[in-house]
Amino acid sequence: MHSKNLTLKPSLLSLILVLSLGSLVLSGCQPKVEVPSYLHDYSEQYVDSPRAANLAWFQEAEFGLFLHYGLYAQLGMGEWVQLRQKIPVAEYAQLVDSFTAATFSPEQITETAISAGMKYITITSKHHDGFCLFKTNATDFNSINSPAGRDLIGELYEACEQKGLGLFLYYSYGADWKHPYFMSREDGWNNARPAYPEPQPEYKYEKPADFQIYIDFVHQQLTELLTQYPNIAGIWFDPIMGVYASHDKFPIDSTYALVRSLSPHALISFKQGANGDEDFMAPERSGKARVGKQFEISKIVYDKNKNKPREICTTLQPHAWGYNKSDDGKHRTPDEVMKMLADAKALNANLLLNIGPLPDGALPEEDIKTLIEVGKRRK
Repeated sequence: MHSKNLTLKPSLLSLILVLSLGSLVLSGCQPKVEVPSYLHDYSEQYVDSPRAANLAWFQEAEFGLFLHYGLYAQLGMGEWVQLRQKIPVAEYAQLVDSFTAATFSPEQITETAISAGMKYITITSKHHDGFCLFKTNATDFNSINSPAGRDLIGELYEACEQKGLGLFLYYSYGADWKHPYFMSREDGWNNARPAYPEPQPEYKYEKPADFQIYIDFVHQQLTELLTQYPNIAGIWFDPIMGVYASHDKFPIDSTYALVRSLSPHALISFKQGANGDEDFMAPERSGKARVGKQFEISKIVYDKNKNKPREICTTLQPHAWGYNKSDDGKHRTPDEVMKMLADAKALNANLLLNIGPLPDGALPEEDIKTLIEVGKRRK
């Protein structure tokens, strides 16, 4: 006997779903809550408060891996090379044509992190140059549209999910040297754009109202990140200086509200803080706030966040975050990393230790060896 295929009308299907859910409630059963793999040990708390569970996990994580990877790696002079060398927008964009990420390996990255005893990874989804390592409909300036043809964030996300590692996505909010409607140097801060000697035809910003086009772009991309990779641990915003210099132009409150509405558990960080509603602080290197006349807002927000969980981010290279070839062989040693961990622990802070992957996406061998040795010493 052959069974006939039945097509349910939408209204009938909806009624069946409602009745099914109702029966679960009446029987004392609740729909199963999907808990991100890295929060497995916090499942009960997650059901009551996803964000509180995530924050409790973060406070016990202690050690994370930071990755600064993008087009700039090919030039081997750090992540600020476009601004410092004043490379024209069109010329810099040509680096896409040689971006293969041929040896970018989520397996290698996650295994190295686990070997070191790290509990999470933070990676640049978009740095100041505007190049994106994820699938996005907001711009064609991304890794999918390069010879790599890969969603690098998506691949790393899946690897972290499989291995129980948290994944934070770094997002450059306060600077974008590619977007045509990011504010000019005159309307923002000195590093809003490279100090080009000639006008760049790609830049269309003319008046403050144009900046809303950039904000809409940011919110579109944040929506993409939080929906495509729903179990990420949080969003890590940067650079804080741009926001402090133009705090009246950035809608921090609505940006944070968007993140909160899309993800009930995602944590928010913006260095030492942008408006005081961050979940944790993430100051660079020394763990101290940046102060001074140009950072007056910084001090105010720092005071609001000073009792919140803290993460100190620093580098395995002497200074640069993105790959700097001139520092090959001069990276920090296991002894230095162990001291960094001890210093962070003394401040009751996590240590987020950065690697700048090589142009092809591989981790430098000296850093792999260091992290494996650190992992052995921590056991």
